[in-house]
Amino acid sequence: MKNWPRLLIALIICCTTLLVGHRPSVAAEKTLHLLASTFPIYQITRNLTAGSNTVKVELMIPAELGCPHDYALTPQDMRKLTKAEVLIINGLGLEEFMGAPVKKANPKLQVIDSSQGIKPILYYTKEEEEHGHHSKHQQHDAKAPNPHLFASPRMAALLAANIADQLARIDPAGAALYAANARTYAQRMDSLADTLATLGKRLANNRIVTQHGVFDYLARDMGLEVVAVVQAHAGQEPSASEILTLVATIKEKKAGAIFTEPQYPKAVGKTIAQEAGIVDATLDPAANGPIQAPLDHYEQVMRTNLNTLERTLGSN
Repeated sequence: MKNWPRLLIALIICCTTLLVGHRPSVAAEKTLHLLASTFPIYQITRNLTAGSNTVKVELMIPAELGCPHDYALTPQDMRKLTKAEVLIINGLGLEEFMGAPVKKANPKLQVIDSSQGIKPILYYTKEEEEHGHHSKHQQHDAKAPNPHLFASPRMAALLAANIADQLARIDPAGAALYAANARTYAQRMDSLADTLATLGKRLANNRIVTQHGVFDYLARDMGLEVVAVVQAHAGQEPSASEILTLVATIKEKKAGAIFTEPQYPKAVGKTIAQEAGIVDATLDPAANGPIQAPLDHYEQVMRTNLNTLERTLGSN
């Protein structure tokens, strides 16, 4: 009986150890689940949260999809939405497939619109959409904004700053990391944008034809003129009469090249190029990629685009 105090203390220590051993880790309790709507936003968010062990970033739509103009939510997407705490979107109408189903799946979901407040935004006018041309200046009577900010490094830097600011409000504990990563990312993007702008001034021909309006912001930043697009609406091939009109426009404007995208079939673009007597090549807007892409995947793609532009359009 003399040893009972020692036995009691030992028992208390043992029980305490067992209880502590079965407590969830602090990191697990505080994990913030982020869901990015598209691959470009997913990659930017991964760069902003690099170095954090309390944030999990997941991509909603398939990484290989590209621009989700005609996308429809799947049961798997809905499951991801129910688990997420924060949804980060491109905005400007790119995620038209979202709406009421998202709120129904997760009423508590917080949404970060990465395009919020960014200026100046390019707009499609009704006339330009009907004729397959996109505006390179902001129009107040426009029908719809061009949502493809991500294809411009200059705009990508602004998207990153937006996401970092809004993430900091949701997760103040990670604010310093998000801000530091956003500054680093912006420096990388601005440096890349400067290199592209310098090339734009040296190109022998700055008039181009693109698959659809994905490169309008990049063209604006580089000083390129998009004289026509193959698809007035993404995913919709031009008719025979529209092809004839495109060929006539290309010849009239003396475009230097037609650029298709790896996310779409190349056949129609090649046919138009042959009929118009100009070269065709591929430019990648980095709208899709491997799910485990390196953090500098975007820069790798854009530097390949830079080389393609110089090779096809020539430089002085």
